[in-house]
Amino acid sequence: MTLDAGLIVPVVVFDGDCGFCTWSVGWAQRWIRSDVTFMPWQRADLVALGLTPQECASALQFVQRDGRVESGGRAVCALLTCGRAPWPWVGRLGSVVGVRRVVDGMYRLVARHRHRLPG
Repeated sequence: MTLDAGLIVPVVVFDGDCGFCTWSVGWAQRWIRSDVTFMPWQRADLVALGLTPQECASALQFVQRDGRVESGGRAVCALLTCGRAPWPWVGRLGSVVGVRRVVDGMYRLVARHRHRLPG
C-alpha cells in the first residue's frame, strides 16, 4: 500500500530527537532485518500516516500495510513479526495476552526513562 506521501508501509515512526530511540532503530535495522521503513516522526507526513504529533511523541508507532496502527510495546512486537527468523516467533510470543502485559509494562518503563539511556 502506498500512502499519499509516497511512503510504502509498514512504517515504524520513532522519535528522531531521542538518542536511545535512534540507536534502537539502528539496532533493529541491523539485527531484525525487516523490510519496513523507519522514519523519525519529526520528518514524517503524520496526516498521511494517520498519526498525531502527540501519539508519536509518547510512543513508537507501527503503521501496518492495511493502515492499522500499533503503538508502544505492540509496535515493537509488530516490527519483530516482520523480521527474519527468529524474530517473527518472538514478536508473536510478545502478542500473547499474558506476555503482552509484560511487554507493554517494560515498554512504558523504558519509554519513561529513554532520555537517560545511552544512545
